[in-house]
Amino acid sequence: MIRTAMVGLGKMGLSHLAIARAHPDIDLVAGCDATAYLTDILTKHAGLKCYADFDRMLAEEQLDALIVATPSKLHAGMVEKALNKGLHVFCEKPFVLDVDDGSRLVALAESKQLVNQVGYHYRFVGAFKEAARVVKSGALGTVHHVRAEAYGPVVLRQKGGTWRSAKNEGGGALYDYACHAIDLVNFIAGVPSSVGGVVRHGVFSRDVDDEVYGSFYYPNGASGQLCVNWSDESFRKMSTKISVWGTNGRLTADRQECQVYLREPHAGMPGADKGWTVRYTTDLSDEVWFYLRGEEYSAQVDYFAQSIKAKRTDGENTFRSALDADRVVAMILADDAGAGAGTGSAAVGGVATQQTPPKGFFARLRA
Repeated sequence: MIRTAMVGLGKMGLSHLAIARAHPDIDLVAGCDATAYLTDILTKHAGLKCYADFDRMLAEEQLDALIVATPSKLHAGMVEKALNKGLHVFCEKPFVLDVDDGSRLVALAESKQLVNQVGYHYRFVGAFKEAARVVKSGALGTVHHVRAEAYGPVVLRQKGGTWRSAKNEGGGALYDYACHAIDLVNFIAGVPSSVGGVVRHGVFSRDVDDEVYGSFYYPNGASGQLCVNWSDESFRKMSTKISVWGTNGRLTADRQECQVYLREPHAGMPGADKGWTVRYTTDLSDEVWFYLRGEEYSAQVDYFAQSIKAKRTDGENTFRSALDADRVVAMILADDAGAGAGTGSAAVGGVATQQTPPKGFFARLRA
């Protein structure tokens, strides 16, 4: 059994707690949270040994792994302490709020050969996995544009807010919603080299953005768009969608289905004719032993457990891949602050890359 502890027992923490306690290979031995009322209830009614002090829990418990589900600003410090104790770590998204912290933690986890994973659960949704497979197969031809969207009803009136709407803690819609969309872009279409044209608005929030828009650019001239709004009450809950255009067709994927249009049949989609093919998440998802909120939440925890058992340190959603999303967020912040001056010159490592497609690019696409 994998002796595991949790720190952060709020909304996502309680979900992870329920899933981990139901997992046949995980022994959830302790939890940690600063809210005494919550830990008292869990101790009394769920039999969970709880701590108010994170360092004390690490010192007193004999652990193999840690699940981190605290406010984002606490991730880096807690993850570092866990890695230095030799623990495998699952950390909720976003990974870190500072890419320098992320780079240091990636190096630390890899040097110690510890399993590390970040909770970008959309990579475990069947329709999004199918979208990534189709793009990788080459069925769409040369990809020239990608669009990621995320909408939902989180902040719908002016109010003081929670840690998620505090600039130095959660980071607003950029870190809470946009990072999911960014990670899907990285997963399905590849990591953009630079961003531009960033627009961030605080619709109701005082300290952070409620909507984020921007453009992505790739070295080969391909482009992308990001559209995020967590103050949209026309959606009952978070809705995330990604669309990809290529020289041989396009696809659109969301939580429910993956729709693919092919100009011509391709070996990457055997049995698919010219035109539309629709595959549903229900047909693309494996059954899980425990269902809570969606198969993907259980699937990612199981993946973490199986990675520990197999000593797999280079699997899905590693710290390294999550840091790619954090770097794109950093580029968005830099462009919004004026580094790009509206020209899309905010880039990885501070090096601006060409934003206009190379001469003859679209002519080659039409050929």
